[in-house]
This record gives sequence, structure tokens and C-alpha cells, in this order.
Amino acid sequence: MRIRVLRVISRMTVGGPAQQVTALMRHLDPERYEQRLYTGFVAQGEADHLELCAPDVDATRIEQLGRRAGPMDDLTAYRDLKQAVEEFRPDIVHTHATKAGLIGRLAAGRVPYRVHSFHDHFPHGHVPPVKIRAMIQAERALAGRTARLITVSERMRHELLAAGVGAREQYTVVPPGLEPPQPATDRAVARRLLGLPPDVPVVAYVGGVTRIRRPDRFAATARIIRRTLPSTHFVICGDGDQIGVLRRALPHDLHLLGWRADAHLVFSAADLVLMTSDNTSMPAALIEAGQYGVPVVSTRVGSIAELIIDGETGLLGRRDPADLAARAIRVLTDELLGKRLGRRAKQHTADRFCRTNLVAGIDRLYSGLTGELREDHRRAALRLR
Repeated sequence: MRIRVLRVISRMTVGGPAQQVTALMRHLDPERYEQRLYTGFVAQGEADHLELCAPDVDATRIEQLGRRAGPMDDLTAYRDLKQAVEEFRPDIVHTHATKAGLIGRLAAGRVPYRVHSFHDHFPHGHVPPVKIRAMIQAERALAGRTARLITVSERMRHELLAAGVGAREQYTVVPPGLEPPQPATDRAVARRLLGLPPDVPVVAYVGGVTRIRRPDRFAATARIIRRTLPSTHFVICGDGDQIGVLRRALPHDLHLLGWRADAHLVFSAADLVLMTSDNTSMPAALIEAGQYGVPVVSTRVGSIAELIIDGETGLLGRRDPADLAARAIRVLTDELLGKRLGRRAKQHTADRFCRTNLVAGIDRLYSGLTGELREDHRRAALRLR
């Protein structure tokens, strides 16, 4: 009999969590697992990963799982998920991210095992402290009803334990794993397709343009880079509610591509990927940069130091535009350094952040849980004899 897994994620926006969910839906052995995916709709300014990149993945939409739903909508989502659990009778309910983790684990009822994946750090500094405290209290309570807690990094596990969420033995660290990249496009061809000059430095950013990603810091860093390298062009592949910050601050040599399914062209065209966030976990865009051998310059925040090895696969700096710009200029002007960082990033990404590792890690976790369940059933049967 196959292991039944009901998977819940609030919304499948373009990014790491959606890519990981997609990999699991596609590649967990269908002879061993029967999976169902429940998700909400993306918000305005966000891109839907299912529509853009994974139309082959079946999903049931629950509108009230979306970001802007209120308490009554949460209750409706809870009821819909509870009904789905009662109909499917899964062995495992696996939730991803905060809202889905709250509603999905409560709706799991008598499901033998709840599993929850944390994909992001608590958003300190960008969410009111009272809301952060409420999130931590909710996670503490739900951890007692969860068989396994998954984090994408050691640092995230450390922070959650320090906050009193769960016990050490509940945690498993499973780094993100992405699908193999599409073949790289010749640089000259990629630049022509994107409308970029063939012989200028190109700095790229891929992802949501939101406040926590600090587009103002990106713009300030870009202006400093252009003082030394005035021919530099900046490419933004993504969108968000802060896109206007970039439009106003960088009116020249800024290429706003929006969300697109052929982001591989951006990595093929870029000399450098720049990340200026205040907080982040392990952005899929930086893993993808590594897949294409593109060096990264990033702020040293969140779990970035477990993704980018400073001085080996990229350069990490302070939350200071001058510091980030100096590192970016160093990469852009030292061809040997850029190539060395790119080669090492490609190897590191293939070794640690591949889809195979992700699927194998989750398969081991599920197999361990269902092995426990089978042993419980065996013991119960013996007691009845």
C-alpha cells in the first residue's frame, strides 16, 4: 500500500519553497507515495510558479489560503482542509511555511504524522514585535503536535530552538534542492535576447522586489558601482510592491524584465548576481546562480553563509552599499577571480543543493515515520492475540 501524503503550502509563488514542493511532487517514487497538493492563489505582483514553471503539477486551490485572507477566510480554509483530510485519509500531512503550517496542522485531526517545513527565518525588523511573539507562541504550541520539523539550514534550526520551538530530536535539516538547470545559453545570444549590450558588465537580481530585499540598498550599491564602472547594466528579473524604488533610483541602464519562465537567460547573460537583503534563508535565485557558475555578492544575513562560502563561491559583505559595491567591483574587474568563484559555486551547488539530495532526504524522513507506524500496528496486533 502506498504512503499517502497530503501537502499544504499557502501559495506557490515563484521561489525556493515552490520549487522544493514541485520537486517532491514530481520525483518522490509514485509506486511508494500517493500525494495531493493544496495551495492558495498568489497575490497581485507575485508570479504563480505552477502556471509559469510547473503546469504538470496537479494542485487543488483553496482561495482562503492566500496571503490577504482574514480570520473568517482562515476558518473556511481550515474546514476545506479538514474535509480533504477526512476524504483522503493521509498517513502524513506535510505543511510548508507559516500560514499553511498553522491551518494545515490544526486540520490534520487524527492523521498519524504531521510534518512541517520552515523555509524562512522569523521576519524580525519587518513585522511588528507583537506579531512576531504571536507567531513564536503559535509555533511552540504546534510543535507539540508535530512529529518532525524540517529546516533548510542549521542556523534556522538553532534560532527556532533558541525561541523554544520544539525539541532538538524533532528537527531534521534538509537543504533546498533544485531541478537540474536548463542548458546555459551562449552569453552573446542571451544578451541579445534580453536587449543587453554584448560587451558591458551585467549585474543581475532575480526574485521578489519587496521591502525585506532592500531595493533601496540595491540601488545605492548600483550607483556606487557605476562611478567606477559607468558602463554597467543592471537586470531585474522579478516584480513586487517595491519595484518603483528601483525605477526612480536607477532610471538609466536598468532592465526590468518582470517575472519570466526563461530566467536561465538572465544567469547566462550575467557577470554577477547581487543580493542586498536584510534577511533571507536560502534564496533559490542564488542556488540557480551557482548552477550556472555565476558568482554572487550578498549581504551576510539569515542562512546565506551556509549557501555562499565567502571567498570560495561568492563574496559576503555588510549591510552597507559601499562595502557591497567594493566587493562587486572586485569581481567585475578581476576576471580570474570571477571565473574561480563561478567554478567553485557550480560544484558546491551540484554537491549540496541538488534535487536528488532533497528527494532522498524527505524520502528517508517519511520512511522512518511510516516504519514507526507499521511497528505500532504490529505491536497492537500482538496485544490483541
